[in-house]
Amino acid sequence: MAGTVIQKKTFSGGQTFTVVVNDILYEPVQCIVNAANGMLAHGGGVAAAIAEAAGSVMLADCREIIAQRGRIPSGHAVVSKAGSLPCRGLIHAVGPKMGEGDEERKLVQALREAFDLAEERRWKSLSFPAVSSGIFMVPAPTCARAYLRAVKEFFAANPMSLLREIRLCLFMGPLLDVVKKEWAKAFAD
Repeated sequence: MAGTVIQKKTFSGGQTFTVVVNDILYEPVQCIVNAANGMLAHGGGVAAAIAEAAGSVMLADCREIIAQRGRIPSGHAVVSKAGSLPCRGLIHAVGPKMGEGDEERKLVQALREAFDLAEERRWKSLSFPAVSSGIFMVPAPTCARAYLRAVKEFFAANPMSLLREIRLCLFMGPLLDVVKKEWAKAFAD
């Protein structure tokens, strides 16, 4: 299921950025991004749903990553095996929690790292969910600006990117409404 397209932007290199309403587990992409915490402990929200669908292979890989690297700081991302998911890999973006300070910059950084990791692996399509907007409580306007800015900056810095399609996968609700408002500002050109 491809979801319902809400907004779509094509960049000068032919890459696309699409906002869709869908369940991220059904996104037709080569990799998905998980809204992760620093210990890659997938206890709630989209992270729990992804972990349940991915299964024990992904969970074991996450434990190994933490054993080797320790806690992943907010603003960073790592790749794990996809386990039972029908994609090539899973990227865990660790967004900031409200109150850390500099939340928007850290959120942009986490997503840009996720996009760079996909590019390094030559993955052509990626979908990311709402990061930091749930239990991390970063306000919707901050999240929306960061999501759009991260994609815009990535494609500006990588006009020949092999990552041809980035999708922001959301559910209907207030965050989607704010993303639609911010879209007009971010892509006014």
